[in-house]
Amino acid sequence: MIRKLVIYILLVVFALFFLMPVYVLLATSFKPLKEVGLVRMWFPPNEFSFDGFVKAFNKLAPNLRNSFILVIPATLLSAVIGSINGYVLSKLKFRGSDFLFALVLFGMFIPYQSVLFPLIRFLQDIGLYGSIWGLVLVHVVYGLPITTLIFRNYYSEVPTELIEAAGIDGAGIFKTYLKVLFPISLPGFVVVVIWQFTNIWNEFLFAVTVTSDPTKQPITVALVNLAGSQVVEWNVQMAGALLAALPTLIVYILLGKYFLRGLLAGSVKG
Repeated sequence: MIRKLVIYILLVVFALFFLMPVYVLLATSFKPLKEVGLVRMWFPPNEFSFDGFVKAFNKLAPNLRNSFILVIPATLLSAVIGSINGYVLSKLKFRGSDFLFALVLFGMFIPYQSVLFPLIRFLQDIGLYGSIWGLVLVHVVYGLPITTLIFRNYYSEVPTELIEAAGIDGAGIFKTYLKVLFPISLPGFVVVVIWQFTNIWNEFLFAVTVTSDPTKQPITVALVNLAGSQVVEWNVQMAGALLAALPTLIVYILLGKYFLRGLLAGSVKG
């Protein structure tokens, strides 16, 4: 009994420690600027103010729109292409397929910093440097290793007899994918969408280097630029951080119950 009590107390302490930054974020974002200070950051606001949210939204609204323009097509494209790759590499065995899969996975271990200069030169050559669509292309390509891995593991548990039966009925490669695998791929797509949406939304390095024009930069870059050069309005900063985090939070709330189910799909037999 005492052991259980100690464990619960430790868990509560760890939870409070983990949630402490969230409390400071919320408390500061609802304070007027006059209440913001190093000493008073631990206290709740005496008077609730939405000035920080209004100022943050007015400054970040264009970049928030840029992030949605970036994230939605990049997530959907990487999910669909990864799904097709997973189908080909799990069900259509051919010479060198395992080696090709290993090469695709190798892309997961290439650091962003090591490809920045050749990446920028390539985007300049094809006329996409400085644009959101150049950033979309970067995230689609960089997302393919993990999306391919997830879908390959997921499709490996689909009985091969279904694929063979579709072939006997005259279905080709793409018709088999569309009619047999795609309709049962919802758990895999949920995992990939959550993973890609979160990673692309929160990514900073590519965002700040590929999109040099402030009017085309996503929310993560704009959030860094939100701080003033002389006086930092911490309530505006905290409100901006909360606004930037809301979309990913909403995605997890809406799709979170499917996430673990989809993540474990393909990991066990039977």
